[in-house]
Amino acid sequence: MNWVQRKIYLYNVTFGLYMLDWWERYLFNSLVLILMWFILYNGSRYFSELCKRS
Repeated sequence: MNWVQRKIYLYNVTFGLYMLDWWERYLFNSLVLILMWFILYNGSRYFSELCKRS
């Protein structure tokens, strides 16, 4: 296993995704990506406004 495959395996084992069907894993990963995008997008907007004020 290379480094990336080990990290994917660790992610699957940590969150219990290895026992889900392929479509359940896809749904879970999609929700995680949407949540990460939402946090990063709004965080960047917040910090840009914070920098403009100072």
